[in-house]
Amino acid sequence: MTELLSCFEIEPTVTPQLGSVIWMHGLGATSQDFVPVVPYLHLPEVRFVFPQAPSNPVTLNGGMTMPSWYDIRTLAETPNRESETDIRKTAQDIEALIEREKERGVPANKIILAGFSQGGAIAMHVA
Repeated sequence: MTELLSCFEIEPTVTPQLGSVIWMHGLGATSQDFVPVVPYLHLPEVRFVFPQAPSNPVTLNGGMTMPSWYDIRTLAETPNRESETDIRKTAQDIEALIEREKERGVPANKIILAGFSQGGAIAMHVA
């Protein structure tokens, strides 16, 4: 089994739990970037899972190491503009978090994937 990504989690404060949101941050950000938004959503019966992307060199940013879900090599419309290997690995990591939510008793149709920027691209890819 894939080792789970490090995550910041907000547990539901009301039972029964109605669902889970797995929310991915953008390039160079952290798992806690969207935590301040949660109280404004008024969803006390939902678990929020904020995974942290690993730190990796990003070619587009001069090879600088930063939290990233995958390497971006160029903005040009080319077949290899992003790392397919990184995207597939990240998809497996997010799928492992989905499986954990299901093991916690959350039905698949009650798990929402969300993300911003690069995290949004991963949410769409995995969905």
